[in-house]
Amino acid sequence: MIIAVILILVIIIVLLMLYNMSIHKKIENFNNLNQKITNLNILQDFMDTISKSASVDEKINQINNIIIERYQIKYSTIVVYDGTKYIVKTSNVDKKHWEALSNLQSEEIFKESIQTSIPKYVTVEGENERLPYQKMEFARAKCAMFFPLYIDNVYIGYWLLEGSRPHEFDSVDTTILEVIRNNIVAILQTVENQKIIESIVRNDKFSALKTAEYLYADGRKIIDKYTTSAVCMFKITNLEEINEDISRKTGDMTITKVCEVVRNNLSSEYIFVRYMGPKFAIVFSGIEESAVVGFMEQIKKQVEELEIEPVDVEFEDDEDVVAKPKINIIISTYYKGTALEGVLKKLEEYLDSTNENKINQL
Repeated sequence: MIIAVILILVIIIVLLMLYNMSIHKKIENFNNLNQKITNLNILQDFMDTISKSASVDEKINQINNIIIERYQIKYSTIVVYDGTKYIVKTSNVDKKHWEALSNLQSEEIFKESIQTSIPKYVTVEGENERLPYQKMEFARAKCAMFFPLYIDNVYIGYWLLEGSRPHEFDSVDTTILEVIRNNIVAILQTVENQKIIESIVRNDKFSALKTAEYLYADGRKIIDKYTTSAVCMFKITNLEEINEDISRKTGDMTITKVCEVVRNNLSSEYIFVRYMGPKFAIVFSGIEESAVVGFMEQIKKQVEELEIEPVDVEFEDDEDVVAKPKINIIISTYYKGTALEGVLKKLEEYLDSTNENKINQL
């Protein structure tokens, strides 16, 4: 009888153990699934940030804030080599520490990590100790994880996580952090093209306008506040003729005078740039295409009434020579979220394919 009871108890214990193992496995699977969902959500947040109409620096700051908030990390710093020196691209650490944080590649403790691409974890043992790279501070960080960043096997900087307690990152799942590191690299690579565009925007000498790149940088922030905008491109069709028959300086003056007419009639909330050569682009943010036609008719009339005296060239006394600009205009619609450069390219192709002197809608 006792043996039977013991056997029953053993069976019950075994069943309970199997049940507990099953529950533990389900919880583990649930946690893994939940972590995957969290990572996907964070990745989606990253992608949403990249697609926003914001500067490169603003996007990187937002991405760092997402990391800090969603993973409950005390301090996060991203440092990138800009071609001349290492700079802190984003950090929630007080700026007085940024100089030290931007020189960690020189610290002996991190050199092996940079060479091998393996993250480095450092921590103190007691509250009165400090991390090897800390020069003037004690209380802020008590442990750190250093992740070197690479693009196509080229070292470009590092991501530094810091905690406020000793051994705070002992149980952190580094595979998740590796995923974040890869996302950071992908994001830095993605926004690099935007950074290049932002850096090459120039002010044109003769038109006093910004160059076309402005449309894809700061101008995009204004344009994408609206669902649709009218996009207009016009070309001074006889500019080459003025350059050849009168003088190049007269052609430059023609550009100046034409742009003055347009700018004086244009609201400051609309974007006017020199697109290329004799072509100019205007984006009427939030305005319907049909509403722009009448305005451009007035502009065309004023421009073609201009008479520009020759510059740095003399003619016979009986020759009444003046430059009279003619413009061809094409208008289309840009929809937020689509390719603005595609719309402009179509407008440019149309103007280059015809020598008309009128207003058209594409």
